[in-house]
Amino acid sequence: MITIVDEALEHFSAREALLDLSFGEDRHLKTCERLREGQLPVFAFVAMDATGGLAGSVRLWSVVDHVGNQSLLLGPLTVSPDMRGQKIGDLLMRHALTQAAVHGHGSVILVGDQAYYDRFGFQPGKLDRVDLPGPFDQQRFLGIDLSVGHLARLDGLLKPAGESNTTLVFGGRKKTPDLRKSV
Repeated sequence: MITIVDEALEHFSAREALLDLSFGEDRHLKTCERLREGQLPVFAFVAMDATGGLAGSVRLWSVVDHVGNQSLLLGPLTVSPDMRGQKIGDLLMRHALTQAAVHGHGSVILVGDQAYYDRFGFQPGKLDRVDLPGPFDQQRFLGIDLSVGHLARLDGLLKPAGESNTTLVFGGRKKTPDLRKSV
């Protein structure tokens, strides 16, 4: 059985190892990382297996365009290689999108594989007026409206928004992080 929970500090090492395994140690060089650097995620969820092991992870980050229109940037989404094919990514995605909608966010964007993300309603071509701070494949730049027409309002270069990682909030408690371990 898989359980989706809020990410906590005790998940950090396992999550980082899984991300390195899934995306390689150069994953920090990707363009979307420019929008995550020094920021706290708005949402961070992990999938835990029946033994309490980390089976997957997903995060959503706040970004804004040049006039302050906000969206959530999803990523990275990852599932442990030995757990793939068990719909854990689907569970994480549906949970993340539901939480984003329940909390009043208007849209979610990502750079990813349309064949995978189409099942959740993500579409290409909705972000033609939006740019990212570095190279990316426009065909893989996907979005989903959580409120009607929200993506159409986004325009120009996106930049990070939200809280910086000087204070972490886990389980309702604020903690000052060891900045050598950015969450």
